[in-house]
Amino acid sequence: MNSAYEVIIRPVVSERSFDLMADGKYTFEVARSAPKEEIAAAVEKIFNVHVLKVNTMWVKPKNKRVRYVTGKTRSWKKAVVTLAPGDQIEVFSGQQAAAEE
Repeated sequence: MNSAYEVIIRPVVSERSFDLMADGKYTFEVARSAPKEEIAAAVEKIFNVHVLKVNTMWVKPKNKRVRYVTGKTRSWKKAVVTLAPGDQIEVFSGQQAAAEE
């Protein structure tokens, strides 16, 4: 089993992820090989919250072009973690309050 900090790579910061935070759902980029149980345990350990549900998905690469050279962005695994009512992750709540102003 990997350490919690190897499972959770980074939070995903986007308009949609901020909208989901109102429902108690937080979005993370996670390790490619991490199963849902390991993701839930890592979030609970790092942020000291109770996880109800984990939804995972693969983000497909997009075609990009720089001048005459075409290529693709990387593919990565995303997890949307639903927390128990009343729980929140403090790292995000400060950013969310700033975004609402």
